[in-house]
Amino acid sequence: MASSSAKGKAPANGTASSGYELPWVEKYRPQNLDDVVGNVDTIERLKVIAKDGNCPHIIISGLPGIGKTTSIHCLAHQLLGDAYKEGVLELNASDERGIDVVRNKIKAFAQKKVTLPPGRHKIVILDEADSMTGGAQQALRRTMEIYSNTTRFCLACNMSNKIIEPIQSRCAILRYAKLRDTEILQRLLEICEMEKVEYNDDGLTALIFTCEGDMRQAINNLQSTHSGFGFVSGENVFKVCDQPHPVIVQSMIRLCLKGDIDAAMEKLNELWEQGYSAVDIVVTIFRVTKTFDELPEYMKLEFIKEIGFTHMRILEGVGTIIQLGGLLARLCKMNMQPTLFQL
Repeated sequence: MASSSAKGKAPANGTASSGYELPWVEKYRPQNLDDVVGNVDTIERLKVIAKDGNCPHIIISGLPGIGKTTSIHCLAHQLLGDAYKEGVLELNASDERGIDVVRNKIKAFAQKKVTLPPGRHKIVILDEADSMTGGAQQALRRTMEIYSNTTRFCLACNMSNKIIEPIQSRCAILRYAKLRDTEILQRLLEICEMEKVEYNDDGLTALIFTCEGDMRQAINNLQSTHSGFGFVSGENVFKVCDQPHPVIVQSMIRLCLKGDIDAAMEKLNELWEQGYSAVDIVVTIFRVTKTFDELPEYMKLEFIKEIGFTHMRILEGVGTIIQLGGLLARLCKMNMQPTLFQL
């Protein structure tokens, strides 16, 4: 038994002899608030809280992979220091979080006597709080009030409107925006330098395109491409991420601008035969159109409107190639003379 437990702990201590390597997302996770990328104004507010030591109940809402949970952990580390282990209880969506857990586990932690730095409170971190049941949230509101002298609650969620109003009114709500491309690029370059990753500009552009403002996904894709191919190029990134290649989609949009439906359908068939779903294709068409400089502004608006209607139909269940072909036909029609359609 002893040998098996030692085996399990060895990688966590960072021994390279077993060939084990931490995921870069964990390896380069910020340890204090200064290292967190993006959302400068919100992070400044958290720094003030960390400095003063007077932490209110907090709800942080925003998209996945932009640093919500990391920010809360950094705040807890800076508030509690060495007492972090005893003074923090973390529960996320993978843990059982029904009414019983709120009544028993969280209550027991709130009642527990812990030696903390003067003026500090114990912290309960509820990650992905919007997936908690309504009953558990109702049970939580009274617990938050009763133990507010000793315990503070920090909730991270994707949508704050899924948190019941009584809990929202007890908390300071901080909203995190999507990370900008330059912020993600800066972090990726730092990791490439530290891990000695070989890359080209196309590779980094592809990583930023595929992650859509999600830092976690960008770093995971970087590590996967580096492990799989040894070189981060645009083509390798799209092989790893398995998304329709934007260059093919761009050429498809150019053909629609010329009104060449046959050639555009050939490009569409090429993507369809590679096994991409209708949703993958229509979402990539939208994202490419949105940033496509060759389209005049008024034309871009019309294209996006048609793409939006097609996306809606696909999500309703009509994800066929005919639906996508209809979209291309409508896009081609916009650039053709109306007199051609008169009978």
